[in-house]
Amino acid sequence: MIVEQYFEDYEIGAERRTFGRTLTEADIVIHAGQTGDLFPHHMDAQWCAQQPFKRRIAHGTLVLSIGIGMTASTINPRAMSYGYDRVRFIRPVFIGDTLTVTARISGRRDHPKHKTHGIIVEQVEIANQDGQTVLACEHLYLVERREALA
Repeated sequence: MIVEQYFEDYEIGAERRTFGRTLTEADIVIHAGQTGDLFPHHMDAQWCAQQPFKRRIAHGTLVLSIGIGMTASTINPRAMSYGYDRVRFIRPVFIGDTLTVTARISGRRDHPKHKTHGIIVEQVEIANQDGQTVLACEHLYLVERREALA
């Protein structure tokens, strides 16, 4: 779906929530292969059985990728991802956990160099099936203004 929104159209507090997505072993194996992160925390069930979590955990970068991907439901030709701030891996995610995402517009600010665009800040929280936050971050969007600042 295409939704055109200019910087001025974003409302602080506007919120959206996703459906759930269950993390699989294949997700972890594919991510490990793509990134080269083959640490035993993710790949070695026997080693993990001796650790505090007792089972393999998903890569934090995998959880971030899946969560942000789950929020990508519309295309706004006036905006693009500008980056992520304050990324925190709060709790481990295990094979079989179901993730949901809540994204809330938490800020708007001028771009320090570009008068034609502003920055929208979206607070993203990824939760497991028990409602516990497993990852939190700020997703920044570079968004075109209706009219450039003077």
